[in-house]
Amino acid sequence: MQIRISWPSGQLTATLDETPTSKALVEALPISASANTWGEEVYFDTGVSVALEHDAQQVVAPGTIAFWTEGDALALPYGPTPISRGGESRLASPCNVLGSFDGDPRLLSTVRDGDPIRVELV
Repeated sequence: MQIRISWPSGQLTATLDETPTSKALVEALPISASANTWGEEVYFDTGVSVALEHDAQQVVAPGTIAFWTEGDALALPYGPTPISRGGESRLASPCNVLGSFDGDPRLLSTVRDGDPIRVELV
């Protein structure tokens, strides 16, 4: 499954794995939200509520599409967050891993707090 995430100054596509969370997210698309930034991570509410999956991770590769179950939010790290150790991408808590961006996730650095952000199927 492929999705597009767009904001005023850019867009990226991502490929999602077949997981219970990715299926729930795709069923809710399109989603429009207001972006939040936390270090080198963009996150935003999806209105989707799911359980933490058995293989949830807190430290992920930059460009991972993660779902933060505690906030019903997509978490999109592209570098270190305020709680990272070294250059790792450490999320606020374990998140469900959904897939990864197809392009350079550093494009997310152009997202500003409060930017409108949209997620849709490609």
